[in-house]
Amino acid sequence: MSRLLVHITSGPEHPTRAALGFLVARTALSSGHEVDLFLAGDAVALLRDSTMDLVQGIGTGSLREHFEALAAGGATFYASGMSSKAREVTVEALGGKSVEFAPPERLVELVFAADRVLSY
Repeated sequence: MSRLLVHITSGPEHPTRAALGFLVARTALSSGHEVDLFLAGDAVALLRDSTMDLVQGIGTGSLREHFEALAAGGATFYASGMSSKAREVTVEALGGKSVEFAPPERLVELVFAADRVLSY
């Protein structure tokens, strides 16, 4: 199947858009595609447990449920290292989640490796 990159920059201030990115990624994964998610800007805050538990999109579901399904299904998560540092999203703040802090160069690599790229 194909490889999908979902680039999310919408943070908790836009819960429907943020949850939609995760929902689409989850849908692609359940359809048999390989999925990478790269969170940047305000979206890195979504990875905090306290935030993840609160984000519920209108018609797009629970961010926590989408994240857990994606993680269980083998999706790969990246967080912008620069955005994370600026927002104090640390390894400790991730609460054991498997997320790679990555520079812009990694995002560029992922874009060119993907068959399709979606941004939310």
